[in-house]
Amino acid sequence: MKEKDILYLKENVFKIIGKDNALLTAGTIQDFNAMTIGWATMGVLWGKNVVIVYVRPTRHTYNLMESHDIFTVSFYDEAFREKLSYLGTHSGKDEDKVKNCELTPMEVKDGGVTFGESRLTFVCKKIYFQDLNPEEIPEFVIGKYYSRKDFHRFYIGEVVLLLEKEKI
Repeated sequence: MKEKDILYLKENVFKIIGKDNALLTAGTIQDFNAMTIGWATMGVLWGKNVVIVYVRPTRHTYNLMESHDIFTVSFYDEAFREKLSYLGTHSGKDEDKVKNCELTPMEVKDGGVTFGESRLTFVCKKIYFQDLNPEEIPEFVIGKYYSRKDFHRFYIGEVVLLLEKEKI
C-alpha cells in the first residue's frame, strides 16, 4: 500500500461509506478485531481531517476502541462483500474470524491494523468520543435502530495517514 495525500482523494465519500464495503479495525497486530460498518462521517473538525465511527458497547471492537488510540477504516472492492458480511455477523470473541475470511492483517503506522486486500485505508488517531444521547434521538430512529436500547458511542479520529492499494 502506498501513502496518499488526503487532499487528493478521488473517492465519493457518500459512496464509499454508504454503498461500498468498509471495515473498522481496532487494536494492535497482536490483538485486534475488525467489524463491518455502514455508518461513518468524514470531514473537517477543529482544523483536522477526521473520520467519525459508531460502535455499540455490545461489540467486541468497542473494548479495543476504548483501550487503543489508533483505529483504521478500510474499504474493499465488491468481490469482498461476502467476507465483510461475515466479519459483521460473527464475533471476534468467539473465533478468529479474520483467519476464517482469509484476510491478510497488516500493521500500519503507529501500530494500527489494516488488511492487504484493502483498496483504501484511513489510519486514525482517536481525539474524542461520546455516547449518543437517547433523549435527543428521534423516536422513528430509536424504533428502527435501537429496539434493544444499545445506543452507539461515536469516536472521532484524526486522519494521520491515508493508504491506497497500488495499481498493478
